[in-house]
Formats: sequence, C-alpha cells, structure tokens
Amino acid sequence: MSLGDEHQASGGYGGTGQTRTRLPEGGGDAYGGARRGGRTSSRSLVTVVGVVVLLIAAIAFANRGGGDAPEAAGTADKPETSATAPSGKRPVKAAAGGIPSGFAHDRQGAESAAANYAVALGSDGMFNKSRRHEIVQAIAAPNSVDRLLAGFDADYSADLLKKIGLDGNGHALPGSTFVNRTLPAGTRVTSFSDSTATVEVWCNGLFGLAGENSTNPVTSSWFTVTMKLNWSSGDWKVLETSQKTGPTPVPGDNPVSGAEDISKAVQEFGGFTYAR
Repeated sequence: MSLGDEHQASGGYGGTGQTRTRLPEGGGDAYGGARRGGRTSSRSLVTVVGVVVLLIAAIAFANRGGGDAPEAAGTADKPETSATAPSGKRPVKAAAGGIPSGFAHDRQGAESAAANYAVALGSDGMFNKSRRHEIVQAIAAPNSVDRLLAGFDADYSADLLKKIGLDGNGHALPGSTFVNRTLPAGTRVTSFSDSTATVEVWCNGLFGLAGENSTNPVTSSWFTVTMKLNWSSGDWKVLETSQKTGPTPVPGDNPVSGAEDISKAVQEFGGFTYAR
C-alpha cells in the first residue's frame, strides 16, 4: 500500500465509507533516547456498528494516517452523572472464556459489564482468530454474535496483521512483544431501563510493539467507548458500541522506558476485574 492509499472498512464499521491511511515510517531504534516530548495528534470521531475498541488504533499504527469519518450517534437521554465509588457488592459470579460474567441486574452491574467488556475487546487476543471468536461469543447478545464476528474477521485481516508486524496468528515476531491493552478510568450510565443500558467507558489504551528495532513503539491514547447493552439470559450482553477520542489529559514529563522494560512489564503485570 502506497502513501495516500485508502483502507476499506469492513461490515464492522457502520457507514464509515473509507478511512485514509499511510504506511509507517521506517528506520532506527524507536526506543532510543531517554525522554520524549509530548506530541499532539488529530484523530477523527469514528462510529462503529460492530464492537471495536482498539482496532482503530491498530489501523492507525499500521498506516500512520487519519481521515474523516461520520460522528458517532449520540443518545437522546440526558446523561446522569455521579461519582464512581465502590458499592460493596460482589461484581461477578463467574467467568466465561476468561471474561467476567454474571453482572448484577442494575445500573452498577451494567457499568461493571461495560468496563470489563472494553478490556476484553481491547486486548491482544482480538488479533488471534480463535481467541477473538471466544471473546465475541462470550460477551455479545445472541442476535448480534454473527454480525459482530463477520465484521471483526474482516477487520483483523492478514494484511492488517502484517502491517502491524504480527504473524498470521496475531503474535509478535521474535525479538518483539506485542502490546494491546485497554485500561478503564471510569464509567457513567447515559440511559438505563430494565432491559437495556447505554454506558460510556473512559479509557487509556496501550498499543504497539516493544522491541529494539520496532518502528511502532508502544504509545498511549485516550478515548471513550459507548456500549449499548441488553439484558439477556441473566446477564448484560453487548449489542453495539461507538468510540470517540478523548478526553485526553496533558502528557507528563516522565522518562520514556526502554523496550526491555516495557516487554517485562507486559509479561509481569496482569489485568483486573473492573467493578463500580
């Protein structure tokens, strides 16, 4: 793909048309230097009919570009804000495919479900077909499974994996560590009923390849995922989601860690079960 080529979005993208992309800039040790100053980036608002969390970041890293996309559909309900605080309730009762399940049939249960589902959909497992199917089948509403699977399989194509620097199974090549994590910072319910809920999850994301010769070093981004959930078979399940950039804090002046430290941290630090 040459500079200025366009990436055709699959059925997992609702009405986005095309997204302009560029190939990554090559050469050099991406982790060289003790400090890195803050940089600004311009990303368009992206609407996703399928459930897409960090796939947009993956495409951006693979192609280093941006383009226009339609605005995400908002909700007609006025958001109700409240402080995020622990309720003292046990968040989940069981796990399906390694993903928490059995959320409470209330507003807090919907928030906990949305946060945990954002983590699963923003994990490196989404780049492996077998694991991707397990994740989607575990969290999607029954009437959404086939549509979401079809969209994801098209989005996480062999061509995308190659551009990122992964093999056909979504694994990093020898000498590199693939990082793709979503870290919820907070949640809020914008609409709620006995059978449906819309929850916004404010997230920090980590994405890239940790390796001495990586041209896609691990960087962080901030975004908000809006999940539409349905109460189905005794649990909250995903119908669809949309994503937008920010809110983004001012970057700090922390020293940038080397590839070895990043790789070690990814291997040694596990994730969390999120609950309000």
